[in-house]
Amino acid sequence: MLSLLLATTLAAASPTADALPSPERRQQLLFDAARLGRADMIAPLVKAGVDINATDARGFTPLILAAYNGQAETLDALIAAGADPCKPDASQGNTAQMGVAFKGNDAIAARLLTAGCDVNARNMAGQTALMMAALFGRSAQVAMLVKAGADPALADASGRTAKAVAQGQGNDAMVAQLEGRN
Repeated sequence: MLSLLLATTLAAASPTADALPSPERRQQLLFDAARLGRADMIAPLVKAGVDINATDARGFTPLILAAYNGQAETLDALIAAGADPCKPDASQGNTAQMGVAFKGNDAIAARLLTAGCDVNARNMAGQTALMMAALFGRSAQVAMLVKAGADPALADASGRTAKAVAQGQGNDAMVAQLEGRN
């Protein structure tokens, strides 16, 4: 459906403004393409004038949607088109890196780490991607984040470090990893 709509509206040799969906609809199509993994739709939508860094009704950017939904090729297409991989969501201040810590997609986490974002970026509660990775027991991501310079000593607004978060979950293996004992 998404590609059929775009194929009929964007593929015309010289579409008139009337032939294109409304700007609001084009923006929604970008969010849909990001979430569904339609990397092929990113460039035509950008050419049609969408805001690559806009946020949807829930405050998510297309890049955050692609990362959260495990759409690696679409994530790459968004970055290539100029999407800001560091821009946090508008509601809680979570970054794409934080979202993949929740979801557990190590390949996307690694991709995001190469984007040059602050590895110690904080959301509105003062939490970092490392804290979220520790919370959900994502040992591979914890290792990647620490190697990239994430600071295990940072505390959130409640005073909890990544280690304290892991202890609160009863995750002794994660505590040991954060202490460098394994």
